[in-house]
Amino acid sequence: MLRFKIRERIADYEFRERRRLQLQELASATGLNRMTLSKLVNQRSPNVQTDVLDKLCSYFGCRIEDLVEHVPDAEEAAIAPHR
Repeated sequence: MLRFKIRERIADYEFRERRRLQLQELASATGLNRMTLSKLVNQRSPNVQTDVLDKLCSYFGCRIEDLVEHVPDAEEAAIAPHR
């Protein structure tokens, strides 16, 4: 399973900028649909195009591994009840 770490990037941004980052602001700045961002934040997006990840990496100034991590199936089963 792939786990998207968009919440963490948003939290880092908010700490660094000392202000809240609304999804609508992120959508406007990246040209991405707000619903797409919402699905990523809530881990409900099984299919993500590479251009979405590219835009998010550019916006946050991070590497792809800062946005996405692979969670092996055994770990996925262990964290599933927490969703």
